[in-house]
Amino acid sequence: MAFPAWLKNLRSRLRRPPRVNVLRLDGVIGARGRFQKGLSIETTAGLIERAFSGPRLKAVAIVVNSPGGSPAQSSLIHDRIRALSAEKKVPVIAFVEDVAASGGYWISCAGEEIHAQPSSIVGSIGVVSPGFGFVEAIAKLGVERRLHASGENKAILDPFLPEDPEDVARLEALQKEIHDLFIAHVKDRRGQRLNDVDGDLFTGAFWTGEGARLRGLVDGIGEVRQVMRGRFGEKVKLEAIRAERGLLARFGLAGSSRWAGEIGEALEIRGLWGRFGL
Repeated sequence: MAFPAWLKNLRSRLRRPPRVNVLRLDGVIGARGRFQKGLSIETTAGLIERAFSGPRLKAVAIVVNSPGGSPAQSSLIHDRIRALSAEKKVPVIAFVEDVAASGGYWISCAGEEIHAQPSSIVGSIGVVSPGFGFVEAIAKLGVERRLHASGENKAILDPFLPEDPEDVARLEALQKEIHDLFIAHVKDRRGQRLNDVDGDLFTGAFWTGEGARLRGLVDGIGEVRQVMRGRFGEKVKLEAIRAERGLLARFGLAGSSRWAGEIGEALEIRGLWGRFGL
């Protein structure tokens, strides 16, 4: 039995549009201070779960803006996204805003596709361990260093002691192991799309969105609204998945190093963003 034209039009108007949940992952990866919450499995697990729930869900878009941080937390967040994608049979598409570098790119690989802006910064596939040395500073101040440790390697790379070449070699071996894991992860997720045009792909170098596209680190240039409309139609509903703001955040106090009293941490975070001109 054929339906009349007016009934077909009514059914079309009443049909609810497809939905894409948009999960923003913004910030340095790893545990931060008392008031500064970084990206970690603890802070993102509930949001990731919500991103894969709801009716008419066609895809989950993850929007990444991170200079990196903890390799372990990057892996945990990535793996949770992939596990839920497989469980719910919902594809994931990743989008880079300002930067997806180091751990930020590790997480971006959770997407079956990755899109970036022309001026995005992408890459930095490597491992870095920043630190300071205060040996001469405390000598000039007349400060006596007192350190009591059980275990010959317990005080390895202490910033108040002279650097030991054996300690540095141990750290470099650890970094290489993590770097190899990072390389294997990118190769596994990106496969034949990778194109190491100048031999710099896994050296810690980074590129603009277009440079990353030429090397196969991303699949295309575009932002979430544009790409999702092109994929699912103009009426697709983009649903933002947001964390609830705590009391301190509502008054603009969360994230203030003045309140947290963590100047060193604030400098480290500033340095991570500063590497990419941000």
